[in-house]
Amino acid sequence: MAGDTFTITDGYRRTEEAFREACIAAGRGLGEVKLIAVSKTFPAEAVREAYGLGQRLFGENRAQELTEKQPVLPKDIEWHFIGRLQRNKVKYIIDKAAMIHSVDSAALAREISRQALLKQVEASVLIEVNLDGEETKAGFGAEGLRQGLEEIAALPGVHVLGLMTIGQYHEDPEGSRALFRRMRALRDEAASWAVPGADIRYLSMGMSHDFEAAIAEGADYVRVGTAIFGGR
Repeated sequence: MAGDTFTITDGYRRTEEAFREACIAAGRGLGEVKLIAVSKTFPAEAVREAYGLGQRLFGENRAQELTEKQPVLPKDIEWHFIGRLQRNKVKYIIDKAAMIHSVDSAALAREISRQALLKQVEASVLIEVNLDGEETKAGFGAEGLRQGLEEIAALPGVHVLGLMTIGQYHEDPEGSRALFRRMRALRDEAASWAVPGADIRYLSMGMSHDFEAAIAEGADYVRVGTAIFGGR
């Protein structure tokens, strides 16, 4: 997948096959897990090429890129916002993203609620969790999740659907498996709390180098960029 020989068609087909095999190995139906093609920094033409191969879910990390690409691409694309979202950028993507994966604070959730009410939409969100307490990553720790979830789920215009995490990079993809397993257990625990206004169903975890392990451990959304589009 390196050098001049890489094409989006090749990358997508390889990813699609690995995704299919991982679902089968995990005993999961192909419809149970969603592949998000992460198109950050790539032009609309690259998205259009992956779309032509059958991909319909795309993820963006920056509000500006989402607002630039969304109007010029097919209307049946389902856009997911997966990056760190600044509060002053919420207004630009609130009615464009089918789901915001990266709600890392109650303050951000309050702004999402405010903008959702202004635009008369309901924002589907995932709560970002930072299980390892990494300073470079945002999100709730396991100990603060319940309080944060209760506060966020009570906000009007916000529909909490699950959890998301960004794992450490490991040369060996198996190095991520323990984190993924802990996230699944935490998702199940959060669902058992039965917080009013929350419907804890989904786990968003796993990227290009470890999405197969994530699927095996219960991911419902995997976010794959480099494997499909090539290096940035």
